[in-house]
Amino acid sequence: MKSNHNHDSPSRVLSSRALNRTLLARQLLIKRSNMSTPDALEHLIGMQSQTPNSPYVSLWTRLENFKHETLSQLLLNRNAVRIALMRSTIFLVTKRDCLALRPLIQPVLDRTLKASFGRQLKDVDNNELAKISRALVESQPRTLDELGNLLKEQWEDTDPSALAAAARNLVPLVQIPPRGIWGAKGKAIHTSVENWLGHSLVTDYNLESLILRYLKAFGPATIPDIQMWCGLTKIRKVMEGLRLQLNTFVDDDGNELFDVSHAEFPDIDTPVPVRFLGEFDNILLSHKNRTRIIADEYRSRVFTVNGIIRATFLIDGYVQGLWRIEHKRKSSTLIIEPFKSLSQVDKDELAIEGAKLMDFAAADFQFKNIEFLDPIE
Repeated sequence: MKSNHNHDSPSRVLSSRALNRTLLARQLLIKRSNMSTPDALEHLIGMQSQTPNSPYVSLWTRLENFKHETLSQLLLNRNAVRIALMRSTIFLVTKRDCLALRPLIQPVLDRTLKASFGRQLKDVDNNELAKISRALVESQPRTLDELGNLLKEQWEDTDPSALAAAARNLVPLVQIPPRGIWGAKGKAIHTSVENWLGHSLVTDYNLESLILRYLKAFGPATIPDIQMWCGLTKIRKVMEGLRLQLNTFVDDDGNELFDVSHAEFPDIDTPVPVRFLGEFDNILLSHKNRTRIIADEYRSRVFTVNGIIRATFLIDGYVQGLWRIEHKRKSSTLIIEPFKSLSQVDKDELAIEGAKLMDFAAADFQFKNIEFLDPIE
């Protein structure tokens, strides 16, 4: 059903379940999409990618007939890259988004660098460090350890890991293949965006455009949601400028939600198949209030103290447990760890979808098993 909300009527209330179904639809999780991989990456504004394989799973769960080679080829052809972006974390994005988003997100990278390493870098001239770092990674790709140790020759009293972090945040560094290629091993080695893509960064891409794209992929959303997703500040001022072209709603707690006009809203009773999400899936990280996808009581099981976001599964559109794959010599086992007792119907659905996941993620193993753990309630 479509919303015909107009700007003068009182804001319609959207329940948590309405927000859940809308988010799932926009995240291509109600039914797999026929979008191409580059189009999906741009629609989703990249995939968070601290672990190299997680975007493959998150795309497999969203796209019809997704193949590993499709994404590997995009990285090898330099049409997609892995780079620090939103929230200063590693994202896998298209070449076009890399060039447009990196300058826009620079304030986030500056702020996180200052918060984490400001004291250690107080004697370092950022411009000088950026210049030297760029020359070092453009002469040959390097790991951050190598880069930090080389920079220490210039700044002898500074911790090399702080120098490497500064290089990563001040110079747009991409992690180059084999890193990020399915099945490939290898440390993250870096060169500059300009050197790898043969293009300069785009400096005229604006925050308004980015926010509209966020709403199409994650909306409706509050101002704190938008800020949480991108890490940028002063969002409220931009939203006031956009207000006339947006629809507004309120959530169950009375918070104002913004959305693009003419957006589709699925019926709240729309059935949703079980879905397996990769580690760090952005759907769990892109709102301040995450109850539209995960109950607060489960968050500490998914978000670990050392910053890992575990791989989860959805039942009826909500996070209901964790999964992982364990490999032994010839066999591979999908371990499903529910948060509460599951109905037989849900178990059967998880087993069917889990078998497809194993065909995708453990294709090379002779024996494939699925094991359900008892819930830790």
